[in-house]
Amino acid sequence: TITASDGATTCTIANQRRAIRAFLKSRKQVDLVVCEPTGGHEGLLLEECLRAGLACHRADTLKLKSFIRSFGTLGKSDAIDADKLCAYGRERWNVLPLWQAPDPDEVRLRALVRRRQELIATKGAEQNRAKAPGSQDLAASFAAVIKAVEHQIRAIEAAMRDLIARSSTLKRRAAICMAMESLGSIVTAKLLAILPELGSMTRRQAAALAGLAPHPHESGLKKGYRKTRGGRPDVRSTLFMPALRAAAGHGEFAAFYKRLVANGKRPMVAIAAVMRKIVVTLNARLRDAPIAQS
Repeated sequence: TITASDGATTCTIANQRRAIRAFLKSRKQVDLVVCEPTGGHEGLLLEECLRAGLACHRADTLKLKSFIRSFGTLGKSDAIDADKLCAYGRERWNVLPLWQAPDPDEVRLRALVRRRQELIATKGAEQNRAKAPGSQDLAASFAAVIKAVEHQIRAIEAAMRDLIARSSTLKRRAAICMAMESLGSIVTAKLLAILPELGSMTRRQAAALAGLAPHPHESGLKKGYRKTRGGRPDVRSTLFMPALRAAAGHGEFAAFYKRLVANGKRPMVAIAAVMRKIVVTLNARLRDAPIAQS
């Protein structure tokens, strides 16, 4: 179901295409539709808004929760969330990015990447259980599950490569990414899936969205230690191994890492800087690459 509010009234409708379409038609004037992510269940609403020519924004959950808390609201219900979503849109409409339908191939790639991560987590859990005390009697069961999961991981990775090879857009973007020595096919696929905005941002936006921008921590005369935070944590975990490769003296960012450490940066700070450098460089290369002629 969907609980909707226009600031004056609140109603609940079924999360079905026909019901959503009828609801949108019943509104006399709609300037902006604001919703929050609900594990993909918001997809129908966004599609119908796009079909009806309505501007829509999918709010960031953390920003929305902070907005709601700023009113001193401690309770939570669908009606409260709908009312505050409406207030959020009314107050910030001029700075909210509008939702655009993603490329279908990007949606498929994102689903494959997400499934691969789930399978890797399952494999890790089974391996940990196999090492636990008293697990010897179940060794055959653990081994069978791990083998089956590994087979599924290989199948998903093959599907990811096949999808990229068949999509002209993904293939071009992947080729630009893999031209960077530190990035392989799997890391590239993950980046294209979890950071599809690459190539459409400024360097500061790219670093912030990846969660790799150092934020100041200052007050008066105090100059606190700058920390990276926010953004999408999956980007950092994806780029950690390529950054470690640079720390080991390999790849095009090895000299950059070495220079940072020589200038007194701590190794982990230098690794974070390498990850940020990778994202900013990829963003620039994808942005400046010539568009392929069809």
